[in-house]
Amino acid sequence: MKGAFYTGKYRNIFKEFGYSEKEIEKKIEDAYNTIFYGSDDERLYHQVGDDMSYFLDTGNNDVRTEGMSYAMMMCVQRNWRKEFDCLWKWAKKYMWMEEGENAGYFAWSVAPDGTKNSYGPAPDGEEYFAMALFFAWKRWGDGEGIFEYSKEARDILRECLHKGEDGKPGHPMWNPNNKLIKFVPGMEITDPSYHLPHFYELFALWADEEDREFWKEAAKASREYLKKACHPVTGLAPEYAHYDGTPYMKDNRQRYYSDSYRVAANIGLDYEWFGVDDWQCTCADNIQRFFCETVEGKIDMVYEIDGTIIDEKALHPVAIIATNAQASLAAKGKYRKECVDLFWNTPLRTGNRCYYDNCLYLFALLALSGNYRIWK
Repeated sequence: MKGAFYTGKYRNIFKEFGYSEKEIEKKIEDAYNTIFYGSDDERLYHQVGDDMSYFLDTGNNDVRTEGMSYAMMMCVQRNWRKEFDCLWKWAKKYMWMEEGENAGYFAWSVAPDGTKNSYGPAPDGEEYFAMALFFAWKRWGDGEGIFEYSKEARDILRECLHKGEDGKPGHPMWNPNNKLIKFVPGMEITDPSYHLPHFYELFALWADEEDREFWKEAAKASREYLKKACHPVTGLAPEYAHYDGTPYMKDNRQRYYSDSYRVAANIGLDYEWFGVDDWQCTCADNIQRFFCETVEGKIDMVYEIDGTIIDEKALHPVAIIATNAQASLAAKGKYRKECVDLFWNTPLRTGNRCYYDNCLYLFALLALSGNYRIWK
């Protein structure tokens, strides 16, 4: 398969499985309207004055770089520039750090009133900010100041790679030797769900010229890393892991748990965009077989990565359904349609834990309908 980056063609998996273009578009539109402009107990997007907004983690009542950067990606994919700019302005005003060890990074958790809950960053936020900003540049062109999107993206990536050089304080977000993203800058472990080789391929085109070779190597390194981190039978990845792929055992994080679900989605999207690694098809098949066959009827539980069921309900069951479906972009096996149909018939989550589930839900809708696109 040649990926969409080369062909410019994006598969509509929903349409392939019999859903009409009209009902697909309505489902996407309804999800966007609920998440951004629904009732007070549904929406995640909150306007602040005329020119700023934030995206709320309803389960923790805070604003995270994860959610803000996700929301920006959602907006650029939908051509919502006003909302994108409002989110970016809030992030720069309240999350970006101008001093201290982490100057140039974004505080990963901030209260809705803009007060920082932490002065530490989370690398998944930075990589999503950078990718969303590059897409904004390619889709809308650069503006002025903080809306010079391409400059802002390059500034973020430069900090991520070169923080701490020349005796300056701080730590980079990627290990300079093995080219793997860290869980947090000051720890030499990683999070398999942070590995986005499909983003790094594009960073290699648009980041500072001196860093482009690094990003090419990072894309290769992350694809090889996931082969180590994902279980060879179940396909499941741990939440946190060492650089050799073995689970990071603190706090029982060898489990397939909340962060882990994103690995299936990322594998699917990387294959859709670039299609360079057939292992991704095998892993996607393994994940779907595990949920549709091995633990049929018990897909809302917590598991060890070897598939052992833990007697504990998953915190984000809708996210499991959404990401399993998105894996169908890479899967070749017999459970592709079953996973997509289950997702199609699953509504957006409601209640105070809806944030994470519905973010991954919306990304799966975009990806499976051919609307999660590279703007270049």
